[in-house]
Amino acid sequence: MAKGRLNRNQGKRSSTVVLVLSMLLMLTVVLLMLLALGIFNLPVGSDDEPSSAHDHIKFKRLSLDIGEGDGLGKRGDQWTEILSWEPRAFIYHNFLSKEECEYLINQAKPHMVKSTVVDSKTGQSKDSRVRTSSGMFLRRGRDKVIRNIEKRIADYTFIPVEHGEGLQVLHYEVGQKYEPHFDYFLDEFNTKNGGQRIATLLMYLSDVEEGGETVFPAAKGNFSSSPGWNELSECAKRGLSVKPKRGDALLFWSMRPDASLDPSSLHGGCPVIKGNKWSSTKWMHVGEYKL
Repeated sequence: MAKGRLNRNQGKRSSTVVLVLSMLLMLTVVLLMLLALGIFNLPVGSDDEPSSAHDHIKFKRLSLDIGEGDGLGKRGDQWTEILSWEPRAFIYHNFLSKEECEYLINQAKPHMVKSTVVDSKTGQSKDSRVRTSSGMFLRRGRDKVIRNIEKRIADYTFIPVEHGEGLQVLHYEVGQKYEPHFDYFLDEFNTKNGGQRIATLLMYLSDVEEGGETVFPAAKGNFSSSPGWNELSECAKRGLSVKPKRGDALLFWSMRPDASLDPSSLHGGCPVIKGNKWSSTKWMHVGEYKL
């Protein structure tokens, strides 16, 4: 009886081994077929060409369908740079083409008025010395060019077009600035339409010879060792800063993933020292923003 049980156990083990070997053989054949068809590729690297996080992000971003064929003009090489985690801030390089930047400026120029701020008590616009630029709004979905840009913003941020306000185009001349402020609201009046502002996309429509940086004075980190630190204005050295570059877009979040307000998103526009600064802002809300 003992021999019979032993033979049966040995037979079961043999069958299991055969089954496992057969499965491994089938998996090998499938992988070889995928390699032959070019569907699957093994990673190849070398000591001369080390991989980097930016290369990975760049590849992933270029593989997304963000309306490349529907834009005005041709954009340069596009890639996303992680700027900060407190606040959550990212730079999308070459988000707009030169032609798109010029289009937004030309559409706004004839209608520019002195910029205002929102009164937290009444929700009405009012003049303020903390904001000395001029600006105007381009209505959401106004024309094909703007619709394409707004779709690109939605694809990048994963926030529906309907949750965004119109594009605000701003112009800063020498000496003009915007003191540090929050984009989120601390009152109920301004959150009746669309709820709280969750994120901001700031698109730079022009280069600035000197000054005009976007600064986050409450950001966490040691920024004095960042590349180009010595080229920044004194205002920009108060925290994490972004130097305007035509076509780039700065995305930052006013709310944390847990839906709480993020005080590290405090930001401002440094005074322009030399040249002119043109930018366009898209504010996005938690819910649908009705025009």
